[in-house]
Amino acid sequence: MITFFQAHWGTPESNPVYADCLAHSVHPHTALPQWYLAFIPDAQIVGGAGLIPNDFISRMDLFPWLCALFVLPEFRRQGVAQQLIHRASQDAQQAGFDHLYAATDLTDFYERQEFHYIGDGYQPWGDQLRIYERPLTTRAE
Repeated sequence: MITFFQAHWGTPESNPVYADCLAHSVHPHTALPQWYLAFIPDAQIVGGAGLIPNDFISRMDLFPWLCALFVLPEFRRQGVAQQLIHRASQDAQQAGFDHLYAATDLTDFYERQEFHYIGDGYQPWGDQLRIYERPLTTRAE
């Protein structure tokens, strides 16, 4: 799991962050963090995502965050990302959260996944990303 996330999101400087975070999330004492992997029958990892309390974004008043969503290119457009988002959403809702957040520049994709733009956020290294919110509860008619 560590190798998968480091390969797709890491850098030599950030690889220790992924290793430490993932190693300490195996038996969490709280609902967060959670990490997810998608496999195909031969046990190859084809995608992954995380559910975390903050995604290195200035809006620390918002949580939980969907992070590190990645699907190998040859497995995209097959519903893998949607399954990862659905599972993270279910777990967040079961933990008592009403919304799931994502900080991204992939606007069209997240809008198709029922995320709605709520504003911009800033990362410590100077990047600005759009913040999206996905409701986790259904409203009574």
